[in-house]
Amino acid sequence: MNGPLTKLRDIIRSYSSVIVAFSGGVDSALVLFVAKEQLGDRALGVIGNSPAYPESELADAIALADSCRLSVRVINTTEHRDPRYLANNADRCFHCRSHLFSALSQLALDEKFDCIADGVHADDLHDHVCGMQAARQYDVRSPLFEAGLGKTAVRALAHDLRLPVWDKPAMACLASRVPHGTPIEISLLSRINQAEAALRSLGFSDFRVRHHGLLARIELCPEDFPRALEHHEKIHQLLSAVGYRHITLDLHPRRRLTATTHPSSHIASAFSF
Repeated sequence: MNGPLTKLRDIIRSYSSVIVAFSGGVDSALVLFVAKEQLGDRALGVIGNSPAYPESELADAIALADSCRLSVRVINTTEHRDPRYLANNADRCFHCRSHLFSALSQLALDEKFDCIADGVHADDLHDHVCGMQAARQYDVRSPLFEAGLGKTAVRALAHDLRLPVWDKPAMACLASRVPHGTPIEISLLSRINQAEAALRSLGFSDFRVRHHGLLARIELCPEDFPRALEHHEKIHQLLSAVGYRHITLDLHPRRRLTATTHPSSHIASAFSF
């Protein structure tokens, strides 16, 4: 993997100094790790915190930065005050990322950083269209994409560099659990956050709780189905406690949804606990 890593290092070193939009996932972690390696104190990771960012992810991102000695800062973003974001139409991600990149651009200007970088990679062309459009408006660099690295290569490099998140499941914001057209509310995001925290407390790691009003649709990997059935009473109890009346398990295997797949398109293939 020396070729791809060398290319990535060369690209990032050319930035002179950089703010990395850091979420704690493998993609942005790899960018920030290499940026720290190549640029030292001229590399800063910034976590955009908002009601749509799970509390557990924030804690994990900070812990990861501490363990890898990466410089990070947490800022509060304000997309949850933007009516265009709250409307939850197909362009929700554009408005969300625009708020983040606007804040990072101001920070870069104030503290004289050369550029902003994100963790978009070569396999993101269809999944992150709106976010990439926002990135282009703010001249955000995508070093993984520039180096031609897809997800498999990213994980391989992260593994070789001994990043502990090299095999971490992909994470998306809590707003992505809500079907387009259902307005985003802070209380709704809080309910989803609590529901997912409950599942995490039972040992599940790669999953989603999809919100459909009073119904929660749980997406799991097939290997976790038996454990979900084993703990179905506890799952029902915990998710009922946060406000869901109906709790279902989606019989389709957990997968990464594409930008063209509507979150509610598979609701008929579920059964209730």
